[in-house]
Amino acid sequence: MEAVLKTPEREAFYKKIDGENLSALWNVMGDLITPEPKSACRPHLWKFDAIRDYMTEAGKLITAKEAERRVLVLENPGLRGQSKITTSLFAGVQMVIPGDVAPAHRHSQSALRFVLEGKGAFTAVDGERTAMEPGDFVITPSMTWHDHSNQTSEPMFWLDGLDIPMVQFFDASFAEGSNEDQQKITRPAGDSFARYGHNLLPIDQKRVSKTSPIFNYPYSYTREALEHAKARNEWDACHGLKLKFSNPETGDFAMPTIGTFIQLLPKGFKTARYRSTDATVFAAIEGRGRTRVGEQTFEWGSRDLFVVPSWQWVTHEADEDSVVFSFSDRPVQQKLDLFREDRGNA
Repeated sequence: MEAVLKTPEREAFYKKIDGENLSALWNVMGDLITPEPKSACRPHLWKFDAIRDYMTEAGKLITAKEAERRVLVLENPGLRGQSKITTSLFAGVQMVIPGDVAPAHRHSQSALRFVLEGKGAFTAVDGERTAMEPGDFVITPSMTWHDHSNQTSEPMFWLDGLDIPMVQFFDASFAEGSNEDQQKITRPAGDSFARYGHNLLPIDQKRVSKTSPIFNYPYSYTREALEHAKARNEWDACHGLKLKFSNPETGDFAMPTIGTFIQLLPKGFKTARYRSTDATVFAAIEGRGRTRVGEQTFEWGSRDLFVVPSWQWVTHEADEDSVVFSFSDRPVQQKLDLFREDRGNA
């Protein structure tokens, strides 16, 4: 689009209509409707070892109850001060140390937990408590009570992913605290997975939420699924072997606003170029390798975290067998017919 020339008459007109809370679209059209995605979101890598050190220091400075949640926000370098890792999503690393209780609350925002380090701490969601292990993917659906506790001897770390910026954009945020630090447990551990995790559903099951009824996808099952898929030798040039976590009631994404994925990259595998409109957050859980985003290359190992902005070319290369978790706003983009991908030379 051509730049609009400025003249004294036009400037006087713009000043006049400004007093009526009006503005001229032709002055801003090029910034509003761009030929390709144009975002301040930038690629970045966070090393987990550095985060762990900072979190350990934070654990001596503030209690989980004081902080509500002891989390360090992963702020995108192009979006500083906004608590965003992408334009639509929040990410942070949470630590729960021995003896901690992160008190019960609920909110409109949907949340995911992907366990990075530690074993045996608990998350409780709507009356069911689950022990967590590295690689587990845990869901907290919108407006469900949830709290965390650690009765082990070691600290626990996990990646938090929430749709906070999305809910904020729609002005749809509600939150509520509980009178009790920990909710009453009304269902046995593993109940949701036992009911819904084996491709069998009650015949009269009535859907009450668009979120999966499974709230913990254990890594042992996830890893097994990857190995079964690997045996079929169905490698994708752009992704290696990539699976999405799904809602057993619908086959759709496990969460309505956040798509979650698990990806196997065998040793020596280098992906073809790929780009898509969903800016994506990655967390390596096994292995090591490197990812090239545009002109930048990030060397990552187990538990390291990185972000790939919308519509930037990305390739992955594994130095050893690697498993990578990722999440994005793809479910929303697909439902709004906005999602687009480009597989380069694949």
